[in-house]
Amino acid sequence: MISGIQQMGIGIPNVHEAWQWYREHFGMDVPIFEEAATADLMLPYTGGKPHDRHAILALSMQGGGGFEIWQYTSRVPAPASFDIELGDLGINVCKMKTNDIDASFKLLSNKGALISSSIKTGLDGQKSFFVNDKYGNWFQLVQCNEQFKKTNAPNGGVYGAIIGVSDIDRALGLYKNVLGYDVIVADETGHFDDLEGLAKSGETYRRLLLRHSKQRKGGFSELLGPSQIELIEKKTSPARKIYENRYWGDLGFIHLCFDVTDMKALKETAAKEGYEFTVDSANSFDMGEAAGHFTYIADPDGTLIEFVETHKIPIMKKIGWYLDLTKRDADKPLPRWMLSALALNRKKD
Repeated sequence: MISGIQQMGIGIPNVHEAWQWYREHFGMDVPIFEEAATADLMLPYTGGKPHDRHAILALSMQGGGGFEIWQYTSRVPAPASFDIELGDLGINVCKMKTNDIDASFKLLSNKGALISSSIKTGLDGQKSFFVNDKYGNWFQLVQCNEQFKKTNAPNGGVYGAIIGVSDIDRALGLYKNVLGYDVIVADETGHFDDLEGLAKSGETYRRLLLRHSKQRKGGFSELLGPSQIELIEKKTSPARKIYENRYWGDLGFIHLCFDVTDMKALKETAAKEGYEFTVDSANSFDMGEAAGHFTYIADPDGTLIEFVETHKIPIMKKIGWYLDLTKRDADKPLPRWMLSALALNRKKD
């Protein structure tokens, strides 16, 4: 039912400024949709009132998930009222894949975005390093040789996330049994050299790195590729909720979204594990250039997970070529040439 990570939702203060930064630094330059509208279905997470927003979904043709760059327009998006620490409850870090870790490090070093002083070896033995975007959000570039299509950027799209939880054992059921991350790559507690620049001095962490054993299916599975989730738990000091007293859509990582097939079956699977849909668009939402069915659940600490069953996307907007996914085998990957055609919409600065 899970085709892969579709996108990381990022609440920012200026949608077009942010997209320019993400194009320049991460090569996220292929738009799937751009729309200004009212978010009227997220009332449980927006103070019970609908709010206006402007959003852009963009991705890299190297593969991996995209960014949903999200800006409130009916209110000023709020930052956290405290300094967020690694292990606080919510999405801490957006993982991104790179097939050339040295080139990525050099590029982001030259652009002044580095947090890490050098490339480190992570829990899985792969090389990685951390960077900041211009808004203070944390990203981890991870060596991954999976590549859909070569681009001018050294890195690809979203590879996963580091998510702060209060109890790893309690949270594992959702990430393993619903999202399919059933392979424990590493489960370690201590102080970690590869977290340089993020880890709080004197803090002990438990870290659980997960992957999925089954190959993902679905139309976009080959583009989105494999992914990983890392759960991190503070063991020394208390953790705070990153979105404490704030709305979904405020500044930071607002959700992790998965592309799915058969939303009905997914609903049943999630319910068996004790996770009911908290938001459900029911049939189909229309974002002008794209359409689908979306739902949300929350992990035990309130971190939001979105599911989208895509119904329509633009392949070549200039000639009005849109793909209707409701008329094809949901499990079958789309032809690579068709997915590659998305690059014809690439934003050129």
